[in-house]
Amino acid sequence: METNQLIIDLAAVLAASAPLIIATMGETISERVGVVNLSLDGTMLLAAMTGFAIGLTTGSVIWGFVAAALIGALVALVLCYMSLSLSLSQTAVGFVLTLLCTDLSSFLGNPYVRKPGPSVSFMPIPGLADLPILGKLLFSHDLVIYASFLLIPLTWWFLFRTRPGLTLRALGERPEAAYARGVNVTLLRFLYVMLGGALVGIAGAAYSLDLKQGWSYRHTFGTGWIALAIVIFGGWSPWRVALGCYLFGILQTLASRWQSSPPGLLSGIPTQIYQVAPFALMIFVLALVNGASNPGLVRRIAALPDTVRRPLQWLIGRLSAAAPAALGTPFKRP
Repeated sequence: METNQLIIDLAAVLAASAPLIIATMGETISERVGVVNLSLDGTMLLAAMTGFAIGLTTGSVIWGFVAAALIGALVALVLCYMSLSLSLSQTAVGFVLTLLCTDLSSFLGNPYVRKPGPSVSFMPIPGLADLPILGKLLFSHDLVIYASFLLIPLTWWFLFRTRPGLTLRALGERPEAAYARGVNVTLLRFLYVMLGGALVGIAGAAYSLDLKQGWSYRHTFGTGWIALAIVIFGGWSPWRVALGCYLFGILQTLASRWQSSPPGLLSGIPTQIYQVAPFALMIFVLALVNGASNPGLVRRIAALPDTVRRPLQWLIGRLSAAAPAALGTPFKRP
């Protein structure tokens, strides 16, 4: 019985992490190319609302996802034009776009609040779904979750095993060198950031049409910021970023379990603590790992007892990674 419950919980973690994986793969592509897209949270909200509204109007989840992808690509296009063409701050533009998209989602989505609508169909894979353990764990989901499984190795393969992927990474590391070899830096940054934005839009629709079916005020609020944190936490590597998504899914599942646990040691803790605990823990780990270069923090860690210091140093060494060298830096043609 406990084994079955564990399998169910793990399958739930995989399902709950799917939209986050799609969003983080999109942001990984954007940041690898040298552009920080801080509009994620607002983009996901607006895409979730649009995807649900179009899906409800047309009766087709496919058109809902297409509309959400277009919204994500459009927001990314605005970000690229303002930051790459007009040389405005990527951080400032992304933050303003987040606020704008958040308010637009609330205003335009008001007629669709808590309305029943279409959802992605459950699609177990014949034959494989009947396998012991793996069947329930990996092959009894829907197309969105299967797509999240495939997107991780595909993103890694494209970035690190193809020539276009090598060019993409060069745009985020040494755009001047790429330009000297005849690469149109600005155009490719536009295209890849829009591709990443489209994936973020699809992730938004994955919430309203699958994981959290329907639309409500600030339906995915905060998820975009977590996606940004996980990309940094994962060192801009698709496999590590995916691991961060699943870790966050596990934390949320544990919080849900603790919240519904029988009265006892944890019964006096307010329910709000369980809701914010995964977010707080992710931020704490992120601050620890990326603050390792801070001399003050390094000295404090060095002063800790060996039983604490060595695990911390091991963890920091494993998780720390350098950001793309040209991340957030505007490119000016020589």
